[in-house]
Amino acid sequence: MGTGSDYGRAEARSKAGRLPLGAGVPVTLPTAMTEAEQDALLAVALEAARGAGDELRARFGHRPHGVRAKSGPTDLVSDADLAAEAAIRAVLKSRRPDDAILAEEGGATAGGALRWVVDPLDGTINFLFGIPAWAVSVACEDAEGGLAGVVLDPIRGECFAATRAGAATLDGEPIHARTEGELANALVATGFSYDAAVRARQAAVVTEVLPRVRDIRRMGAAALDLCWTACGRFDVYYERGLQRWDLAAGSLIAARAGLEVRRLEPVGIEPAGVIVTRAGLMAQVVELVG
Repeated sequence: MGTGSDYGRAEARSKAGRLPLGAGVPVTLPTAMTEAEQDALLAVALEAARGAGDELRARFGHRPHGVRAKSGPTDLVSDADLAAEAAIRAVLKSRRPDDAILAEEGGATAGGALRWVVDPLDGTINFLFGIPAWAVSVACEDAEGGLAGVVLDPIRGECFAATRAGAATLDGEPIHARTEGELANALVATGFSYDAAVRARQAAVVTEVLPRVRDIRRMGAAALDLCWTACGRFDVYYERGLQRWDLAAGSLIAARAGLEVRRLEPVGIEPAGVIVTRAGLMAQVVELVG
């Protein structure tokens, strides 16, 4: 998971679970894909995510290798991230060689009408510290947004998935977000920037939110936050400074589970972000964190 403004160029369209590709990626607009075609893409995403999960599970809990900083001393990458991404790219090269790829560690490649958006290890810091809260996120999108997405939690053995036309699922069974409850009873998930100045501002926002809700959780893996909100473990998720790969699969899953996915506009030093919750709470959450 990283920070940045890639998501800031996207406009969330929650009802269809759609998020545009963003700037700088040439695409040819495709014809409408059938549900069967979307299911075929989902199968590829699942194969790729499982390949990455195997790489990560074999390394988890052992002394990490090749750890280095990216944007700053708190933003790390390791050989595990790279091995997981390589496993995903190998599947995509075999199954979908003409598609584009946007991945956290390897960057973007040019391609056709479809693009795969990959976070090989969402929750790198958790992984490196032996905390079992991390996931693999693989999504496929066209110019209209998400077509298929998988978030795999290899430690719990949980696989969240959705297509544009289909239901959100957990291990193949349909999931639904919570539909009732006041903000005062809401369990809220969030995350924080790697930038110290932005973190200070985010801490101030938390002091406004905490007295108004049941409690706050900080998992450290945006893809899991999105999916746990989708299946009713959380009522609200909000976070700023996310990258496209943090959101691509999880936002589709959340939308197909019946949640609203709304863009947070940049405010001062705080970058753009996202709020995910049910319709009945959205206005109150926007007022608190927007």
